[in-house]
Amino acid sequence: MIAIDGSEGEGGGQILRTSLALSLVTGQPFRMERLRARRQKPGLLRQHLTAVEAARTVGCAEVIGATLSSQVLEFRPGPVTPGNYRFAVGTAGSATLVLQTVLPSLLTASGPSTLTLEGGTHNPLAPSFDFLAKCFMPLIRRMGPTVELELKRPGFFPAGGGQFHARVQPATKLSPIDLLERGSILSRHARIWTSKLPEHVAERELAVVREELKWRADECTVENVPHPLGLGNAVVLEIEAEHVTAVFTGFGERGRPAEEVAKVAVEAAKVWLEANVPVDEHLADQLLLPMALAGEGSFRTTKPSLHTTTNAEIIRRFLPVPIRIEPESDLIWRVSAGSRV
Repeated sequence: MIAIDGSEGEGGGQILRTSLALSLVTGQPFRMERLRARRQKPGLLRQHLTAVEAARTVGCAEVIGATLSSQVLEFRPGPVTPGNYRFAVGTAGSATLVLQTVLPSLLTASGPSTLTLEGGTHNPLAPSFDFLAKCFMPLIRRMGPTVELELKRPGFFPAGGGQFHARVQPATKLSPIDLLERGSILSRHARIWTSKLPEHVAERELAVVREELKWRADECTVENVPHPLGLGNAVVLEIEAEHVTAVFTGFGERGRPAEEVAKVAVEAAKVWLEANVPVDEHLADQLLLPMALAGEGSFRTTKPSLHTTTNAEIIRRFLPVPIRIEPESDLIWRVSAGSRV
């Protein structure tokens, strides 16, 4: 039983999701105490509980402590079982984070799987659906498995109600990936998602994108959500380079000016463009785990976040794969695993 302190490092839900994912893949049980101790509302919230239940279902696991607000969890996995699954958060909590929890084990499962996930698809502090579909999954496909995502209905905070499908065709094992160069910029596109909001919101956001990044009008579009369930807004910037596609998102919230929402995505894009690296801060969080499961690999990124360094520490508890995170310059860091260290 691996013992994990849920308050270490960034002290949030990612520690739980990474532990669940690695427990499913390796078959190692774990006990976590002080779950999400650094958060305003410690313990399991609805989206975390849904992730635990998803892991329990996919991994035929025995679980103790899977209740709302619980700060202690024991997880004993059984065999990973591919199949057809539906997981609903039941609130605006992130459905993409639920997929993040069970996907690693399904990438090398004994057969294909399909998943229907319901909840938030464009949430603050979580990867957006666009990020997973356009940035992360193409890299997973390079590693062997095929994962196809289909957005049926976007869901924003606080209304939720989003839905997407994931189809997973696994590989026998994951192939290593090295992402050291970004290459030339091939295309760029700004998409504004709006739900039950006046037109001027999207117009003000696009004005920031065009002014700050000098993007053309034909590189910008507005997507009005059909049959909206509630208010919602997201600014999604997609930049396709030779070796990777980067996606940066700003999320609308009640009382937050449209210009500020756009500037969050714009500033993140500027940092990535200036550094001239293939992997941005948030992709580094996502890429570290499959790279470690492949046994080796490397990528260049901007200065790693506390999420990334915490993720690396949790991975070390489950896998005998060395991980090194070191600076190459003021702007560029290199992350390596296995023989690349």
